[in-house]
Amino acid sequence: MVNKILKARREKTHAECLFTERLSGSVKISGSKNAALSILAATLLTDEECVLENVPALDDVFVIFELLKRLGKEIMFSKNTAKIRGKAKHEDLPENLVRKLRASVLVMGPLLARRKKGSFAVPGGCALGERPIDIHLDGLRALGAEYKISQGRMVFGKRSLKGADIKLRFPSVGATENLLMAASGIPGKTVISNAAEEPEVHDLYLFLKAMGADISHVKNTYVISGKKRLAGCRFSVMPDRIEAGTFLLAAATVGGEVKVQNVIPGHLSSVTRALSATGAGVRIFSGGIKITAAARPEAADIETKSYPGFPTDLQPLWAVYMLKASGVSRIKENIFSGRFMYVDELKRLNAKMFLERDVLTVRPSRLSGASLLACDLRASAAMIIAGLASHGKTTVSDLSHLFRGYENFFKKLKLLGANVSIKGA
Repeated sequence: MVNKILKARREKTHAECLFTERLSGSVKISGSKNAALSILAATLLTDEECVLENVPALDDVFVIFELLKRLGKEIMFSKNTAKIRGKAKHEDLPENLVRKLRASVLVMGPLLARRKKGSFAVPGGCALGERPIDIHLDGLRALGAEYKISQGRMVFGKRSLKGADIKLRFPSVGATENLLMAASGIPGKTVISNAAEEPEVHDLYLFLKAMGADISHVKNTYVISGKKRLAGCRFSVMPDRIEAGTFLLAAATVGGEVKVQNVIPGHLSSVTRALSATGAGVRIFSGGIKITAAARPEAADIETKSYPGFPTDLQPLWAVYMLKASGVSRIKENIFSGRFMYVDELKRLNAKMFLERDVLTVRPSRLSGASLLACDLRASAAMIIAGLASHGKTTVSDLSHLFRGYENFFKKLKLLGANVSIKGA
């Protein structure tokens, strides 16, 4: 099934968008990509079967599947449910596979906890500026790991890890997840402070608890008493808050009224507050958020921050929304230096934007269709939504980025009334 999905996607090379007056209806949000990736990696901590529900059928997820298979796991995946069993083994992961996905670094922690050694290539993913993994490595060294660089790989010698006190110099999501997994599978007590507080980290915490891990936390500090063995379990992945935010901003930008369902509203408080400040109608209901677009939104400034601040992943979509605003707005990016790569592409639509270092100034613009090249995952979605708000036809090429993080994106948009289609070469 996975191969059939990938083959069908590779045949779709670009999206064609036409001006859409409004979006209306309901959209159901899929399982969280970022939560699923760390939870899948954590299955390396047990030999027993894990059944994971609400796993999105995404290219990034399929890469993690391949990594787990290389490491000895058997995987069955159908209808968003993954069954994973088998004993983890030491294996040099192929560089061409690891480079496809930055989250592949998440197998380091659990694999070192179980096998005491490993060889890893530097991971890939979206090119969003400098994203070093030194915080991961500093934490693993504190647990007793040692490595050397050989032929472009990080080779960890066989060593028994033990608990330690670790204070992260920055609340890195990936490093927090890696260290939580490693600490859950090694002897001794580990305290991780200044940890990331993102909901995806909390979902991993809940999964580790379901596996029998002795782990607790208060705000941004985790205390783990490691165990030699963890058990299998059944677990449902949380909804994807970034996909939910994408559809909220799509409706606000294009216009109309949309119910975004299968959402944990508290995960999107910073986004809904910002939308309300622009005059959009936001109503929270059980398991969802209803958005009613403002006829002409007010300009509002944002800056990206670690959770619970405004998420960097939704920054490109906010920029597109602000092109419709009644005044000048500013966006300050504090997380990824390369997040603004989309700006030059949006200027092809007649977007009036001015970038100075890490601050983007956005002016009201009447957009007209053009051919765009997607540069990363979230920019892909932003360009498609910009195309729906542009007069004429907009073509967005290189959909490979989009398929990494959005499940049934075009189907969901079309159900809301969007004039969008995907084409082959």
